[in-house]
Amino acid sequence: MSHSVIFEKVTKKYKMYNKNSEKLLDIIFPDGYGEDFFALQNINFTADHGDVIGVIGVNGAGKSTLSNLITGVIPPTSGTIEIKGQASLIAINSGLNNELTGRENIELKCLMLGFNKKEIRELMPEIIEFADIGNFIDQPVKKYSSGMKSRLGFAISVNIDPDILVIDEALSVGDQTFTDKCLDKMNEFKEKGKTIFFISHSIGQIKKFCQKALWLEAGEVKEYGTIKEIIPQYEKFLKEFKAMSKEEQRNFKQIVLEKRSKLKEYSS
Repeated sequence: MSHSVIFEKVTKKYKMYNKNSEKLLDIIFPDGYGEDFFALQNINFTADHGDVIGVIGVNGAGKSTLSNLITGVIPPTSGTIEIKGQASLIAINSGLNNELTGRENIELKCLMLGFNKKEIRELMPEIIEFADIGNFIDQPVKKYSSGMKSRLGFAISVNIDPDILVIDEALSVGDQTFTDKCLDKMNEFKEKGKTIFFISHSIGQIKKFCQKALWLEAGEVKEYGTIKEIIPQYEKFLKEFKAMSKEEQRNFKQIVLEKRSKLKEYSS
């Protein structure tokens, strides 16, 4: 089976500033200014056509950064990413212009993806029907609830029929009926052999829907393998973490922050 996504030694670094003036200092000073923060470090993995991968990890592990890298929203600081086909991101408010109406957002996003006016007119009814937000489709997105934004984003992304679908907590809002409709659509994609990354805190949904799990911890790949292999380890970690005292949890988070403030040296 051929690879659809390849990450080789991918690192994403940001600069942390205490105030806006420090951004200017970062440009002026030869060695830069501000504290480094490595959102992801030395990420290596491959995904194949037909893979459905659950991306797991506690808040701040780097899951959303990974989703943005896969879909080309942001570039890596170093390393190489190879994407075979069109990748689409579904996240709450992802790629939506708050000042435009839902209908205008559909047109804008489709135009950006290379669809012509005729193709957009043909797609529009399907997207609107799937979103099922009623008359709000002609209201500015800034008036939408988070659930409505998620509905519209999901409707646009699945109806443009991407090769790689990245779903970042988009099913964490909204009602069960819509979630079931989304899962049905995702199962259609699975049957077509598309690659799906499913980022969620719902271990139940990951167990039900995914075949593999990619566990991120402190911006690094902790484990990558089958659901059967990885999820029991992750559930054990979550149980141990929840059993910690507040002070122990704070210490754990502090250690994680320190690990992410400097680039590790990895052997090739």
